[in-house]
Amino acid sequence: MILLTGVTGTIGRAAMLRMPPGTPLRLLARDPSLVRDAPPASEVFPATYSDGESLLAALRGIRVAFLVTTRIDGADDEAFVRAARRAGVGRVVKLSAAAVEDPDADDAITRWQRGCEALLRSSGLGWTFLRPRAFMSNTLSWASSIRAEGVVRALYGSSGNAVVDPRDVADAVVRTLLEPDHAGRSYTLTGPEPISAEQQTAVLATALGKPLRFEELTPAQALAALRRRYPEDIADALVRSAARQRDGAKGRVTDAVERLTGRAPGDFRGWAGDHLDAFTRSR
Repeated sequence: MILLTGVTGTIGRAAMLRMPPGTPLRLLARDPSLVRDAPPASEVFPATYSDGESLLAALRGIRVAFLVTTRIDGADDEAFVRAARRAGVGRVVKLSAAAVEDPDADDAITRWQRGCEALLRSSGLGWTFLRPRAFMSNTLSWASSIRAEGVVRALYGSSGNAVVDPRDVADAVVRTLLEPDHAGRSYTLTGPEPISAEQQTAVLATALGKPLRFEELTPAQALAALRRRYPEDIADALVRSAARQRDGAKGRVTDAVERLTGRAPGDFRGWAGDHLDAFTRSR
């Protein structure tokens, strides 16, 4: 049996929906009522990372698990690995981040993901690391200003990032869960080309059929805006990450999506065309 975490989030939910029909799945959720469209061959299991006994019960009988965590202190990863070892799980597919490969990346988020990878390597469990670049869906944070003002605001508008379609990441999750020969391997997942925020704005303007204006934020403005949404260490990490993008650290394209899925990764134009309603509907 396969266990999926993060099934109410972007990647975990997409992976759940892409599993072949009839695949025995266990879906871990803090609140099972929030899990929508669970496949018929799945069971929704209420558990949390902070409740070791519920986590252990969820992991019993699991052959391979997909792990998504968000707390950057590493406690959730440690709890999961501890329970997985006790339960006899064979392998963990961990959603990590492309920045772990960059020796110049030393922000709080990257240090956390490096620590998670080191934890799994030393755990005695089998492991696979999926390291995506930023998700194309991150541009959904622009939706309200696009609707209200026709404006996109971001840092370093001309710098490129090889952003990846979350659906491609989810397909990579499915393949690495179902196929045992991915044990001990790491995959950096990117889109087909680097694209800047200014270029993304132009793509959205064309797709929406309306003019959009790009306004570049200063680092101080971006940090203030991020602090309204995130804890200070995460906000600081995101601003530092953007500076690395400005310096060209995020433009490298890999063939990992194609090697895992057998097809080229989707581009931002295709993702935007499939998600236009998110930029037009009122919330």
